[in-house]
Amino acid sequence: MIDNIFYENIISVPAVSFVLAVIAKGMIVKLSSWEWSVSRALWSWWMPSVHSSVVVSLAAAFAIKYWVQSDLFAIVMAFTVIIIYDAINVRFEAGLHAEAINKAMWEKRFKESLGHLPSEAFAWSVLGILVAVILSLF
Repeated sequence: MIDNIFYENIISVPAVSFVLAVIAKGMIVKLSSWEWSVSRALWSWWMPSVHSSVVVSLAAAFAIKYWVQSDLFAIVMAFTVIIIYDAINVRFEAGLHAEAINKAMWEKRFKESLGHLPSEAFAWSVLGILVAVILSLF
């Protein structure tokens, strides 16, 4: 086995993916609104899907290190599918419920934008794969 940061400390892969996705989200927020906002960069919704990037980078790291036939990869892949499904479907539905409750109460008390579009989850899953592949080379 090659001695490098990737193989010795696999947790570095999702950590790097998290930092890059948050920075990218912050830059997108800055470009769209002309203001820097740390809180908006850390939002759990909108482009990019930070958590999709993190879990996909972890799955890719396990695929590279242990191969896709391993039990460890299967466990991480199941975890990844659940997280992305939640980001796209469950949180989206929760947002629709919040919108209906807000309309029924005639005031906006609940956050309505909670989930991601499939394109947002997919786009930054690619970042996760790239981070895992690049870090595996060092």
